[in-house]
Amino acid sequence: MVLEIRISNFFSIKDEVVLDFRAANIKSANAKALKDNVFKQNKTAMLKTLVMYGANASGKSNIIKAIRFCNAMVFESHNHNENTVYNFQPFKFEGYTNRPSTYFIRFILNDIEYEYSFSLTRTNIVTESLHYYPKGRIKEIFTRDERRGKTKKEKYTFTEVIKRPMDVTENTSDKTLYISRASQMDRDIAKEIFNYFHRTFILNYIGFGVSAIENITNKNKLQLIEALKIADSDIEEVTIKSLKKPGKNIHADLTNMTLKVEDVVQDHLQIKTYHKTAPAMAFNFLTEESQGTIKLFFMMLTLLDVVKNNKVLLIDEIGESLHPKIIEYIFNLFRAGDKAQLLCTTNNTQFLDLKRFRKDQVYFVNKKQNGSTDLYSLYDYSDFRDTMDLEKAYLQGRFDAVPIVNDSYVQLKNLLNEK
Repeated sequence: MVLEIRISNFFSIKDEVVLDFRAANIKSANAKALKDNVFKQNKTAMLKTLVMYGANASGKSNIIKAIRFCNAMVFESHNHNENTVYNFQPFKFEGYTNRPSTYFIRFILNDIEYEYSFSLTRTNIVTESLHYYPKGRIKEIFTRDERRGKTKKEKYTFTEVIKRPMDVTENTSDKTLYISRASQMDRDIAKEIFNYFHRTFILNYIGFGVSAIENITNKNKLQLIEALKIADSDIEEVTIKSLKKPGKNIHADLTNMTLKVEDVVQDHLQIKTYHKTAPAMAFNFLTEESQGTIKLFFMMLTLLDVVKNNKVLLIDEIGESLHPKIIEYIFNLFRAGDKAQLLCTTNNTQFLDLKRFRKDQVYFVNKKQNGSTDLYSLYDYSDFRDTMDLEKAYLQGRFDAVPIVNDSYVQLKNLLNEK
C-alpha cells in the first residue's frame, strides 16, 4: 500500500509535488458516510482512491507518466548499458534541465513501512536510498551518493540488512539503481522491493491484463464474465487460445504505455466471445467487439486482480471511452475492496461530489505562469464546506485548474472571419 509519493523535475513538474494517501482527520457527516473509502493499515487510516482534476496541458498525465517511469526504473535499470539515455525530460525552463530529478515513495510491504528514493539526470543515477521501520523507528538499509567520492566505499553506506552489499556495488554502474541490481543478485530485501514495484504497483491496465489473460482459470473467467454483466454487457462466454510461438513473450512498453490492446495481443491470442442473443455464435473479440467493450474487458481483468489482491493501480484519463456509469462502477469496486488503491486522472466533473469522495481524495492540477505543474488537494481549502456544490465551484474556477476559454460570440466571429 502506498502512503505518499513525491516527485520533482519531471516533464512539466518543476518543484516537488506530493500525493498523500494517508487519510486526513475529517469529521464531517459526508466523510463519516464514506467510511468505505478508507481502510486501516498499522493503525494508519489510508485512502483507497485519489482522483486528479485539471485543465488540458496542466500536467495531470505528466504526474502519472513520471510515476510510471520511476517505478519502471526499479525493474528495468539492471538492463541499462553505458549508452543509455533515460526516457524522460526534466523541466525545460529556468535551468532545470541541468538539475537532478527526484522520486520518493513511502509504502507498506508485509506490514512494514519503507521509504525509497532516488535522483537522476537523463544519463545517470545521482542518489539512492532505502529506509524502513521494522520496529516503529526508522532504520537505514543503504544510501548512495555518486557525488561523495570516486570509490564505491565512498559513495555507499550500508547497515547489516543486505548481505555482502559491496559485491552488488561492484556490479552496479551509475546507469543502474542499486535495488534493481541487488534483486537480480538474489538479495532478499531487494527482491521484495523489486517485486512490490513489479507485481503490486500496476502501471496501467493494458500491459498487466494482457500478461495475465493466458493464465486465466475457469473461476477467474466466470468472475470476469460476471463483472462484465454488472457493467451491462451481454457477453455470456469467452474462449481464449494461445497463438504465440515458443519462446515469445507478450511485451508492452511500461514507460510510455503507447500500445493499443490490439497491437499487444493480436499475434498472441485468439479471443472469442459469445453473446446472450445468440450463444452459439462466436465473435472475433478484437475485430467485432466495440472499442469500449475491448477496453472494459482488459480493464476488468486487471481491476479484479488488483482489488482482490490489494494492489495499486494507475490510470490516466479513466473516463476515456467509458460511460460515467462504468467509471462509477470502477470507483465502487475499490470501495468494496479491502486495501487496494487507485490513482487516476479524469475530466468528468460529475464525480466532484462530496457524497462520493472525501475532500482529501480530490486533487487539482494547475499550470503556473512559468509553465510548471502545481498539485494541491481540496482538503487544503479549509473554508470550503461540505454543503457547497463542489462541481459548480470547480467549473466556476474556485480552485483554478480549469481552462480559461474566451469563446464569446464576437471572439468566435472574429476567428472565423480571419483571412
